[in-house]
Amino acid sequence: MRALTRHAASEKARELAALGGEVVEANLDDPESLQRAFQGAHGAYCVTNFWEHFSPDKELAQAGNLAQAAKAAGVEHVIWSTLEDTRRWVPLTDDRMPTLMERYKVPHFDAKGEAEHLFSELGLPTTFLLTSFYWDNLIHFGLGPKRGHDGVLAIAFPMGNRKLPGIAAQDIGRCAYGVFRQGQEHIGKTVGIAGEHLSGPEMAVALTEALGQEVRYHDVPPEVYRGLGFPGAEDLGNMFQFKRDFNDDFCRARDPERARSLNPGLQNFRQWLAENGTRIPID
Repeated sequence: MRALTRHAASEKARELAALGGEVVEANLDDPESLQRAFQGAHGAYCVTNFWEHFSPDKELAQAGNLAQAAKAAGVEHVIWSTLEDTRRWVPLTDDRMPTLMERYKVPHFDAKGEAEHLFSELGLPTTFLLTSFYWDNLIHFGLGPKRGHDGVLAIAFPMGNRKLPGIAAQDIGRCAYGVFRQGQEHIGKTVGIAGEHLSGPEMAVALTEALGQEVRYHDVPPEVYRGLGFPGAEDLGNMFQFKRDFNDDFCRARDPERARSLNPGLQNFRQWLAENGTRIPID
């Protein structure tokens, strides 16, 4: 296993090296570094981090760098970590949700979906891996339970009672490994993964059990969520509205049983909470 990082001396990189990984420095903004890093690799799992820079244009450029590097290195199997281009469901002229950055409805979704053609047009043997809501967002992304004026904890999403496909972040890598292990079977296909589909009230019940105190679910209108003022609030408000309004399509694309066929140890939400519940910050 070759792990690519900008900082080979970081704690996480050292942990990977201790586990037997080959740690190589590379940068998504430096095409030559990617080409060197991909040389001799059978497969490449390619993922970008929109939330580091909030720029769809930068994400598209990084995806292009990854695709070009994989082509130059002759990689036999590429996995592109993608999401839906929501403009296929909600065109820019559709005012059901606001257009953001002039060209997007859900920027962090749309850029990944748009980037798929960068791999296809190069003729790369690519699997397009559709991921789900990371349950780890409850720990690291500020989406965990917050205490209300009445002192009771609550989670809030503009999802109504529709189902939210979710997954443990560590299971994404394990599913990607499963795709590689199954060889040519998934090349040219889109594979969606989730650990479980849960509504907001169902998530609240599981959180109540894990945390030992009541957690409620609040359904927040998308327009209210978009106005909360934190970085990315508009993007996330549109994202949750897309998942709510096109819930059947979104859930159908992410089959937990298919994910389990790739990763037999796939966790459901309660299993993830048993291991990680104490890491969720509570006021």
